[in-house]
Amino acid sequence: QVQLVESGGGLVQAGGSLRLSCAFSGRTFGTLVLAWFRQSPGKERDFVALMRGLGGSTYYAESVKGRSALSRDSTKNTLYLQMNNLEPEDTARYYCAAGPIQSFSDSSYTYWGQGTQVTVTS
Repeated sequence: QVQLVESGGGLVQAGGSLRLSCAFSGRTFGTLVLAWFRQSPGKERDFVALMRGLGGSTYYAESVKGRSALSRDSTKNTLYLQMNNLEPEDTARYYCAAGPIQSFSDSSYTYWGQGTQVTVTS
């Protein structure tokens, strides 16, 4: 069983930055793929970024590429998503997910956190 706890969301003005955290437990990172998804009211849950535990390869959605960066702290079992130059369109609830395979589809992920809200004002 994998547990995921997100934090770091908040209210920020357009152009600002936030760093989201995903603390995980229950499995070693090397056996997992960790991903971030986001969902706005009335919309589908969209892929944001992922990191493969084995090797550390990262992938980003086009909508955040160049503005976001994933990193991890193995000593804290935590994955970070640094988001810069935020736009009102980034407003959503952000979820951390874990699964066995690399995928851009939320259906491929078995474990989910409760999410953290990001609100960007213009």
